[in-house]
Amino acid sequence: MKRRIFAISDLHLDYAVNQQWLEGLSLVDFQDDVLILAGDISDAPKLQDLCFREVARRFHRVLFVPGNHDIWIKRYPCEGGSLAKFALVQALAQQHGVLTTPWHEGCLSIVPLLSWYDFSFGEPSERLREAWMDFFACEWPAGWGETEISQHFLGRNAELLALKNETVISFSHFMPRLDILPQEMTRTRHLVLPVLGSTALDRQIQQLQSAIHVYGHSHLNRHIERDGRTYINNAFAYPAESHIAAKQLRCIFEM
Repeated sequence: MKRRIFAISDLHLDYAVNQQWLEGLSLVDFQDDVLILAGDISDAPKLQDLCFREVARRFHRVLFVPGNHDIWIKRYPCEGGSLAKFALVQALAQQHGVLTTPWHEGCLSIVPLLSWYDFSFGEPSERLREAWMDFFACEWPAGWGETEISQHFLGRNAELLALKNETVISFSHFMPRLDILPQEMTRTRHLVLPVLGSTALDRQIQQLQSAIHVYGHSHLNRHIERDGRTYINNAFAYPAESHIAAKQLRCIFEM
């Protein structure tokens, strides 16, 4: 049986046009295929539920990692803070049959990697600290900063890193390295670089020996080779971002 692996991230279903696109996907064309969903559905539990229900109806398998928007608690408070919201989002995915753990078929393994940014891409400015919504919409254990948050999520990946197969595809919400952005973008988006990802995540990807790594978060669609590995971003993104996002599913592998 021919099976295709598709990837998408950053659906941001709070926008009606994004939700309409999702609900308009064929119920027939992808029944033998796998979807990688790399985070940022919405902070609204109702929209998260809708997303998982709709993708589970359309694909043979769906794999998911939460993004930062998914665990905001400002609009939808959650007792226990963002770690509790993270657990609830994962549990909701699992209720719909959406996987949050590795999937294996023959010579292929697809591995979700948890992550957060740790300022390894640069130190945040005061302007960023005043504007970046995560700093206000997330709630973490007392004393935790970005380093502790990142270490917590990366630590949960540790048991997966010894996994071996002929082809390994990994995916995360956050970016694993800065040099997969165009140089022009590092200049024009320098303000937000510190909150885009973590170099420690890429060390885990190297240890896993992934052939392909899918990521989200940046909203900038990319397909680039670095050190013998393919990095892919296929974010659906905000309605106004058609100039940097293709706004369609992307097939990244066939078996």
